[in-house]
Amino acid sequence: MTRTLPDTAWQALEVGVAGDVVRPGAADYDTMRRSAIARFDDVRPAAIVRCAGPQDVVAALAFARSAGLPVAVRSGGHCFAGRSTSEGVVVDVTPMSSIALAGERATIGAGARLGDVYDALDAHGLTIAAGCGPTVGIAGLTLGGGLGILGRLHGLTSDRLRAAQVVLAAGRVVTCDADAEADLFWALRGAGGARFGIVTSLVFEAVPAPPTTAFELRWAPADAAALIGAWQNWAPAAPDAMAASLLLNTDAGAFRVRVFGAMAASEADTGRQLGELAAATGAAPTSATVRPGSYRAAKRFLSGLGEVDEADAVHPFSKSEFIAHGLSGEAIEALLAHLRVAPAAAELDFSPWGGAYTRVAAETTAFAHRDASFLLKHAVVVDPGAAVAGRTWLGRSWELAHPFGTGGVYPNFPDADLDAWDVAYHGANRERLLAVKRHYDPEEVFS
Repeated sequence: MTRTLPDTAWQALEVGVAGDVVRPGAADYDTMRRSAIARFDDVRPAAIVRCAGPQDVVAALAFARSAGLPVAVRSGGHCFAGRSTSEGVVVDVTPMSSIALAGERATIGAGARLGDVYDALDAHGLTIAAGCGPTVGIAGLTLGGGLGILGRLHGLTSDRLRAAQVVLAAGRVVTCDADAEADLFWALRGAGGARFGIVTSLVFEAVPAPPTTAFELRWAPADAAALIGAWQNWAPAAPDAMAASLLLNTDAGAFRVRVFGAMAASEADTGRQLGELAAATGAAPTSATVRPGSYRAAKRFLSGLGEVDEADAVHPFSKSEFIAHGLSGEAIEALLAHLRVAPAAAELDFSPWGGAYTRVAAETTAFAHRDASFLLKHAVVVDPGAAVAGRTWLGRSWELAHPFGTGGVYPNFPDADLDAWDVAYHGANRERLLAVKRHYDPEEVFS
């Protein structure tokens, strides 16, 4: 339930920030309170503070402390666990979206969206290794690692982070890098979420935007088992420039099987690599779309391939685990049989690992998952009120693959069944992360 606060508290907050303060009753409250995940639309914050700069964040935190309200931080609002909204104070960093370039160093506001980042850097022939969703916020993506089509070539998004500006719980604004506040900088690279402070800007080492060939290949449903078996051996071992995801989904009786992604290479080289997959599968794709061009064009192509519309009033649930080496034939058949009886739209999403992802030691950054072959996400999207059936299906799908997993869960795919500090997210880095937490946020303002 939303708390009633005295007018003096609101007035002090509104005077103290340059951005907007949105509270219940405001004309834009219902629009502003919603995150990108419709499942959390019923959450009603006591206040939403749209921060124009670090000092706005300082004021918002002071207000939350004085009012005894919890804090949530929002960049793109895509957190699957709902951590970008709260019945307390939502600190919305979206207005801090500037993008500046000095040489190959890109300083990016925490509220910038990926599509805008790519556009700004592309004008200079540069980019960062990150995902395809154009509305995803750069800060949340980076803090949890960050996967993308250049990841096997250049590593996680967080691996290219060189510095960050952070507002700590007590209101102190610090800049951290490998030398200054080094433990905080270590923790920001892969622990996930706003755990230690609120990031207001990030400095990345950009990379040249390579000529890229994007692709989408579809296979007949009857070839799904053979394709999974071939893909799990081929994709992690492919050249680093190749990023090919495998997606199987079912919806309203339709069963779709496809491989999509991009290669930082020519159309001919990409075709040869994809030909190896088809040969290993023992079946040719039923259709193939191959588009050579710029890296930015590849991102635009991939961003439109089958994502759930953010405006849809549906509730997504997911579980994920890194797979150590591969699934057995029996496990593959069981997963496919279970997918076909999903109670709603559901999918198995395989993302290749290997390459630069695995060439960083697990203790070098907070991101602990460096030794897997691929990441498998199980997902189901249900109508409101059908969550029980959806989560039952989801849990069983995860159980079928779990014996082949590393036990590790990708921090950017938070699992509602796990505590935020579960070892599944943090591996052997958990104890060091807890020590950083005690130092920078001893009162656990950021839960």
